[in-house]
Amino acid sequence: MKKDLIEPFFATLRAANPLPTTELEFTTPFELLTAVLLSAQATDVGVNKATRKLFPVANTPQAILDLGLEKLEDYIKTIGLYRTKARNLMKTCEILVREHEGKVPRTTEALESLPGVGRKTANVVLNVAFGEETLAVDTHIFRVANRTGLAPGKNPLEVEAALMKRVPKDYLADAHHWLILHGRYVCVARTPRCWECAVIQYCDYKPKTPPPGAAR
Repeated sequence: MKKDLIEPFFATLRAANPLPTTELEFTTPFELLTAVLLSAQATDVGVNKATRKLFPVANTPQAILDLGLEKLEDYIKTIGLYRTKARNLMKTCEILVREHEGKVPRTTEALESLPGVGRKTANVVLNVAFGEETLAVDTHIFRVANRTGLAPGKNPLEVEAALMKRVPKDYLADAHHWLILHGRYVCVARTPRCWECAVIQYCDYKPKTPPPGAAR
């Protein structure tokens, strides 16, 4: 994607969705951290179903610890890899209580030191909970960045670095949401829905896909 097309690309996405946000349900930084930790290889819909039951009972690190591993597993057992995620969440809560007074830290390094929290999760928490200008590169953003030519890269770290350089500062705070939603609902993996794409004129993807049933 040519540099002069990047601003109108994001301006179009902003016009369609001026106040984008995560589809995970949360009310506190710890609830968000928990939801993102649980969302690996799971859908936001599935995570929300579980946390709607969990958070009214336990939504702080100490409350999760008081709940105990077995009961925690019962609340999240509908989520993939729930046993591993439950163990990681318990260990994370132990660290938060012991080292951070039960609060979610606000640095990448401290977040990445928590069990089950990688760079993507850390960036989501920093961006969504604390308003930091970070970009969490998941499979959707990795695909959109490469397919459109916005920020090509061989791995998530390369794509993140390219995005941080190429996304105009005025759009940086919300870029994560626009790109992930675009990848989730329009620029999908198997057959991108080019006929519904608002930013098709800026995209480098050559084999544009027609609507189902259209003559090729």
